[in-house]
Amino acid sequence: MTESLAHAMATLREGDRDRYLSILYAPEDRRKALAALYAFNVEIARVRDLIHEPLPGEIRLQWWRDAIAGGQPTTGNPLADALIQTISRHDLPPDAFDNYIEARIFDLYDDPMTDRNMLEGYCGETASTLIQLAAMILDRAAAPSYAALAGHAGCAQAIAGLMRLLPVHCMRGQCYIPADILAAAGTDREAMLSAAAGENEKQAVLAMVALGREHLARFEKDAGALPDTLRPAFLPAGLAGAYLDRVARAPLSGGSDIPAIKKHWIMLRRATRGW
Repeated sequence: MTESLAHAMATLREGDRDRYLSILYAPEDRRKALAALYAFNVEIARVRDLIHEPLPGEIRLQWWRDAIAGGQPTTGNPLADALIQTISRHDLPPDAFDNYIEARIFDLYDDPMTDRNMLEGYCGETASTLIQLAAMILDRAAAPSYAALAGHAGCAQAIAGLMRLLPVHCMRGQCYIPADILAAAGTDREAMLSAAAGENEKQAVLAMVALGREHLARFEKDAGALPDTLRPAFLPAGLAGAYLDRVARAPLSGGSDIPAIKKHWIMLRRATRGW
């Protein structure tokens, strides 16, 4: 294992266990690139946890944006250099990374998510984009035909992830549940963030679970057509259903984690048999 791959895998093992496991089902000659892509996601996702004000966070994101645009793997940051090499080697579209970083600026602030369209746009530019980029790494020729599936899979995965992190987001004053969904449940952002969250707030979370399941169903409806080469890109999203079930049982606490052995079993089944 090269030093850059070891560094990326260590970052994933600590910060994104699901994507770390999924790489083990990918061809060996694609693992380094996938690890670089997913480690980049971990680094960007953790920016909010490293700053106390949005501006330093925006500076960090701009550093990544400039490094990617520069295209030279000489930044001194092993994860950034590995990502730049991956983008070049697999001819990944720089605009996708630029849009991803732009979407992640939302994480730095406590602004409201106004409606379902805004939420789905955020999910599309983040989780769905990662799936599509991973698919391009795995099989560049086949990937474009499954962009719509990546969109729905990413939305299901992202919504499950956001609801799992609900307690963390509430503690720091963030609410990713759109205002229109909150209003339909008879509540609002302030009530969702309060320590007195009750039945209406539970219903808002359950509405998010339903939205995640809707996207998951639309993905699974056509996922049987996925070629074997692309399956590893979709494996992390394959856990979305189990996560949503757990959130539904404990809406305000983020649900419980999936036992490691069950994660392996789900990924093994999807990697070998598909959907």
